[in-house]
Amino acid sequence: MSKQMTGARMVIQALKDQGVEVVFGYPGGAVLPIYDEMFQQNDIRHILVRHEQGAVHMAEGYARSTGKPGVVLVTSGPGATNAVTGLVDALMDSIPLVVKDTAKLSETIHQAFHVATHGRPGPVLIDIPKDVQFATADYTPAETAKISHYQPKTVGDPAQIARLVEMIEDAERPILYTGGGVINSGPRASQLLRELAAETNFPVTSTLMGLGAYPASGTNWVGMLGMHGLYEANLAMHGCDAMFNIGARFDDRITGRIKDFSPGSKKAHIDIDPSSINKVIRVDVPIVGDIAAVLEETLRQWRARGSRTNKAGLAKWWAKINEWRAVKCLTYKNSATVIKPQYALERLEALTKGRDRYITTEVGQHQMWAAQFLGFEDPNRWMTSGGLGTMGYGLPASIGVQVAHPEALVINVAGEASWLMNMQEMGTAMQFRAPVKQFILNNERLGMVRQWQELLHGERYSSSWSESLPDFVKLAEAFGCKGIKCGDPKDLDDAINEMLAYDGPVIFDCLVEKHENCFPMIPSGKPHNEMLLGDADTQGVIGAKGAVLV
Repeated sequence: MSKQMTGARMVIQALKDQGVEVVFGYPGGAVLPIYDEMFQQNDIRHILVRHEQGAVHMAEGYARSTGKPGVVLVTSGPGATNAVTGLVDALMDSIPLVVKDTAKLSETIHQAFHVATHGRPGPVLIDIPKDVQFATADYTPAETAKISHYQPKTVGDPAQIARLVEMIEDAERPILYTGGGVINSGPRASQLLRELAAETNFPVTSTLMGLGAYPASGTNWVGMLGMHGLYEANLAMHGCDAMFNIGARFDDRITGRIKDFSPGSKKAHIDIDPSSINKVIRVDVPIVGDIAAVLEETLRQWRARGSRTNKAGLAKWWAKINEWRAVKCLTYKNSATVIKPQYALERLEALTKGRDRYITTEVGQHQMWAAQFLGFEDPNRWMTSGGLGTMGYGLPASIGVQVAHPEALVINVAGEASWLMNMQEMGTAMQFRAPVKQFILNNERLGMVRQWQELLHGERYSSSWSESLPDFVKLAEAFGCKGIKCGDPKDLDDAINEMLAYDGPVIFDCLVEKHENCFPMIPSGKPHNEMLLGDADTQGVIGAKGAVLV
């Protein structure tokens, strides 16, 4: 039997029916009836943020680290517009969020959860006018809500999968190019990817968003690819004869110059979102479906046909990949007097490896170094802003992750410029006792901007120096948390261990080399086989010293 209730109560009841335990938000006049109902029922935890953008990033961190939808509650006007950056970030990175800004009702909310979590995940906005919150109507339970208007295709075409299997059997120089879609599909997809790699002995690479879907310690791992990807991964992508795109979207940081992207390969693309297929790169074998479902059917068909691969071709291919690995593209010149950012992350990796660890990042050089030097063994352990590249993402995202995993070690790898954009959320961390660790690589520069100005703009450093920065230790004290500063390599391990041992939020000001560049690097508009390795003296001329042309 239907039950009469106000619109505000419907919102809270629908959230409970959907299994929501946490809401991130900021109250205001247009949404107060919902806040009042949440207060009275008192069985959904509310995390009071300091800015609506922070609320959405927290919900992203929560969603990305759990696989559950994150929920945001904000008011109208500036409350809604402040949330826009976070919503676009979630859209670009396929993070399932349900946002209530002011709307229509119980059935609509149930539909929103269905849309957010089915097909390609993403944000759904529900606008709830204040009069609807006060009005009374019948409540529609989740089990009787009509959601048939959105039923994405999850099972891949068997005939196309058969063509994919033939590609697996014939490939001499294959590459499994994996993306965030593997993680979004759920744990089963990551497990099936690992089975496919182990049984075929195909090399595996990943986009920034796909790290952890295949373990960094795995035998077949060749590293992240793309603009700041590994030499061996990018050269394998360029030189392969069979590319298997599994849940990635061929974005420009991966493809480089499109007309020269992996020119000699036959290409297959598996994606839940049909609009992503043939959008950027034309493929030979398009398969629309859920990653886990398609990989399961692929393995079934391939095993039924005898689990054949071109072993002779693969042996030669691995020999070539190992030649590229021998270049050791992440080598850098260390220092006894100043902390190199690469060294800082190597030590962070060594001192936290094997722990129940989640990493978030801001956006910039530190983000790329984190992707290069930190290893991820499992999915949902790496939260970063990939598609939009949102500075200010990492701090609030780390709080969302910590709320979801209160006993875990959560570290936000940051640059000082990005971190300052949402630093107010340290108040949220303190209020809700979220012991997040803010590991700031402080070079007093907009590092990636400065690097591009050095390499591509004739060393004209236009507005890339932060002339006035706070004392981060005193800032930590002002928030009531612990502050640590370290600028000497010999003190770094002790300082990191002090951060890890502290039972509460920490702001760690790690003073690093100010002019270090992030390599390898594919310059914008160049193909994968024109990479910069090491500290190149290019003087703005790409293809001169330091450019490796293969």
